[in-house]
Amino acid sequence: MLFTSADIVTWIGTLFWPFVRIAAMLAIAPVFGARFVPVRIRLIIALLLTWIVLPLLPAVPSLDPLSPAGILVTAQQLLIGLAIGFAIQLVFATLILAGQTIAMGMGLGFASMVDPQNGVNVPVIGQYYVVVATLLFLAFNGHLALIQVLVDSFHSLPIGIGALGRDDLLAIAHWGTRMFAGAMMVALPAVGSILLVNLSFGVVSRSAPQLNVFGVGFPVTLTLGFVIIVFAIANLLPQLQQLTDGALTAASLLGRGGH
Repeated sequence: MLFTSADIVTWIGTLFWPFVRIAAMLAIAPVFGARFVPVRIRLIIALLLTWIVLPLLPAVPSLDPLSPAGILVTAQQLLIGLAIGFAIQLVFATLILAGQTIAMGMGLGFASMVDPQNGVNVPVIGQYYVVVATLLFLAFNGHLALIQVLVDSFHSLPIGIGALGRDDLLAIAHWGTRMFAGAMMVALPAVGSILLVNLSFGVVSRSAPQLNVFGVGFPVTLTLGFVIIVFAIANLLPQLQQLTDGALTAASLLGRGGH
């Protein structure tokens, strides 16, 4: 049986373009895109996922990947994969922002460590939230839901036909604005309690000027902050589930104008 060059190009495109979208998502998504995951392992996972989901995907257009049209399709797949991964990454950015807000209120803004997922310095409280959120994300199969959304995107945004439009990009940007509201909801119990303590010490310093407020206030604020964090951890799971569901919904609506 003889194979023509057109057949070979079709086979290459059938495997290459889904691989580009999946690899782009894995490069930026939480857990998969962490700095401690070697690039080689990430590429192997992308190749295995591509091979597994290949029978479930719609037909791929017969285009030369090196032609101008093929390069445009490759760029589209790259953008779609990055958009899906970015929507989920915002959930973890929300927790880092919440941890930074709490750390500043507790007087621990100077205490930071390298985040192994992103390779940047984050406050220790933010890193604590990220570690807990990562474990919870894996516990309720968030990584499997993310892969399901990615596979569904091949039907809502078929290769060579579907592309991200203006409404899709605006929907992702709108979801990004919810990061600040989500961070505020996570940090509100600790920040509110610390604010009340600071107000109390302000009243005490006015009524008893000889009292060393800084010497007494810092350990009290620090201790109260940790106590509130421990008690508030029970509410982190429903908040994380709500944020993750919102991110997955935003990613699944790509190709539908965000509606």
